[in-house]
Amino acid sequence: MTNLDRTHARLRLDAALDGMAATFRGMTARPDEHNCECHWGSAEDLARLKIPDVELSPDLLGRTWRAPGWNDHGAVLRRILPQLVTALVNGRVEPLFGLEEVGQSFARGQWQKWPAEQAAAVQEFLLAWWAYSLATPKTTVPAYEVLALCAEASRTLSPWLAFWETLANPVADQHLAEAVAHWQYDLLLDDLPWDAWINEEDMCDVLTTWLIRHAPARLRSHGAPEELLHRVRLLSLDGSARRADPHWPYHPA
Repeated sequence: MTNLDRTHARLRLDAALDGMAATFRGMTARPDEHNCECHWGSAEDLARLKIPDVELSPDLLGRTWRAPGWNDHGAVLRRILPQLVTALVNGRVEPLFGLEEVGQSFARGQWQKWPAEQAAAVQEFLLAWWAYSLATPKTTVPAYEVLALCAEASRTLSPWLAFWETLANPVADQHLAEAVAHWQYDLLLDDLPWDAWINEEDMCDVLTTWLIRHAPARLRSHGAPEELLHRVRLLSLDGSARRADPHWPYHPA
């Protein structure tokens, strides 16, 4: 992948961020919105969500996207999206477990049912961030975290993997090697390597099948360790054969 490709990916992401800021400028939570003061925050915090375009503290931003108890989660999400997406790209969002939690907040907001311009802005942000993550050798947020967020936000994994499949280049393959190294132990136990909101088994099957088909050649081309190639090979074996294989990582020392 050339520097021109990376520059284009960065320009696309910057344009998507600008689009989010323009599309959701002036948004507020509903006037009657509320949440548990004991667990979420004070009346003063709540009042800030009802004033458009006022920057929130990182703590308040985090509590807001995490909170499940909003009457209109979509309206609250639209209020914070311009600040949230910028914080995401810059690595300033710290979920308790993984960025899939942010994707689940997107999904709770049902952004795909929003007016066309708003849904298109969110879709383009997700696509642009994913493309940038795969085009850039050193990213603030690992590509596998971005993938988990996108999968949870859209409730599907296939289109994001399909895009990765089209990028047969050293940078995309580097991110694939990093992802497989991060995912390997969960997948060998037939677990999705992030906590999914819905369709966990289906997404695990989709991810495993895709890796079996596409990862070996790309990992070899990248010069990945032989042991990592064996981890992918093990995914194609059934449970008993997998556990009997000498490269099964859970054998007693």
